[in-house]
Amino acid sequence: MNLLIWQAIYIFSAVLLIPAAPFLYLQGQYIRRKIGVLPDAQGERRGRTGNFKESVKMLVIGESTVAGLGARTHETALAGQFAKFLSEKLGKTIEWHVIGKNGVTAKRTIELLVPQIPTDEKFDFIMLGVGGNDVLKLSSPRKWRRDATRLIGIMREKYPESVIFMTNAPAVHLSPVLPQPVKFILGNLSALHDKNSREFLPKIKNVYYFHRPDEITEGFFADGIHPSEKGYTDWSKRMIEFFEQKYGF
Repeated sequence: MNLLIWQAIYIFSAVLLIPAAPFLYLQGQYIRRKIGVLPDAQGERRGRTGNFKESVKMLVIGESTVAGLGARTHETALAGQFAKFLSEKLGKTIEWHVIGKNGVTAKRTIELLVPQIPTDEKFDFIMLGVGGNDVLKLSSPRKWRRDATRLIGIMREKYPESVIFMTNAPAVHLSPVLPQPVKFILGNLSALHDKNSREFLPKIKNVYYFHRPDEITEGFFADGIHPSEKGYTDWSKRMIEFFEQKYGF
């Protein structure tokens, strides 16, 4: 029932925004030119974190945050920082592998990135860094749920016993660079996706979703959209703490 309500809100809002569509398009183009595009994190897309006797493997797959925009290397971006805090919590060494591409939605992750997953490796943990572009590209609540469920299903089929973490719907409402009314529109759509994700993701076994934050630390953003290296560290630490408190992980 909630999905029907959120879908109706989405459609109603889209109809109301039709007269403003040309202005919003131009504003979007201006924002892209003003902010620019950060490069992907450099260096190896594989790493090893921790110095414990037992080791486990983690796949990190998804959009720009997985590609590490805003950080110099993957070790200081999402993969390396999340692996660091996960390793400390588990008391195990984490061997991580990154497959990321700027701009992909959940659907495009399935089409472009899933085929790049090594077929000869088993992953104990999977981090899905998706959802941001589903908001930025105006995916409906129904589409987001369908595509995210399909992506998780593919992961579950490949790795039946893996624990799957999913990053939050984007905190565009906290961005210091997005102007109104784009910030308001995307912020409200992100809120719908967050409510949607909170409802359906926890029902799937061993899937942990990080709720969209209402505040961030100073220096979190590199460009007003993507995290800085400090942002990746703070975000990763907060996710691990949240998963432990919320889900008892």
